[in-house]
Amino acid sequence: MSLKSFHVVFIVSAFLLSMFLGGWCIYEYFTHSRRVIDLLLGLVSLAGAVGLVVYGRYFLKKLKNIDYF
Repeated sequence: MSLKSFHVVFIVSAFLLSMFLGGWCIYEYFTHSRRVIDLLLGLVSLAGAVGLVVYGRYFLKKLKNIDYF
């Protein structure tokens, strides 16, 4: 496995984890807790997911000439 393919797998898994955490925290805020920390953590996690998408596009554009294997 090349560094490029490992990086793509890592970015995708971090994106999915960040989306899950953000959704879960916002769900907890609106249904159960009403704690501000849940809302803040959810929003920061969703912003991190957006940042991971931007970074992933930048990374793939930068290494477009490198093969995956």
